[in-house]
Amino acid sequence: MMGTLGPTILLVEDSVDDAFIMKRALQKGGIENPLQIVTDGQQALDYLTGKGSYADRESYPLPCIMFLDLKLPYVHGFEVLDRIRQRTDLNSLVVVVLTGSSEKKDCNRAYALGARSYLVKPPTAQLLRDIFNSLSS
Repeated sequence: MMGTLGPTILLVEDSVDDAFIMKRALQKGGIENPLQIVTDGQQALDYLTGKGSYADRESYPLPCIMFLDLKLPYVHGFEVLDRIRQRTDLNSLVVVVLTGSSEKKDCNRAYALGARSYLVKPPTAQLLRDIFNSLSS
C-alpha cells in the first residue's frame, strides 16, 4: 500500500462530466485512494508504462485498479486493454471497463480481453464500494 490513503486509482475518461461523476461516486462510496485521470487511450498506455511525462513513479505510481472507458480518442479502450494484457508486468492490474454501452458483445469482448468487471455509466457509489471490497477479499 502506498501512502495513508491506499494505492492509486487510474481513471481513463475523456468526458469531463463523466470524470466528475466518477469522482463523486468514489467519494460517496468512501473510497479515498489517490485518483489519477488521463483523457485518452495513448495517455493511459504512457501512464502505465511510465513513458514521457509519466516517468516519475513518485508522482504517477502504478495503479491498483484502472477504470477504463471504451470510446476514447487516439487508442480505443479495447486496444488499451489488449495491450495491457500483452505485458507481463501489467497482468495483475485490475481493469474495470466503465462505458455507456450496455451491448452484450462489448461486455463479452471486454471480459475476453481480461477485464475484471464491466460497468455501464454512471456507476453507483455502492457498486464501486463492492468492487473495492472484492479486491481486498
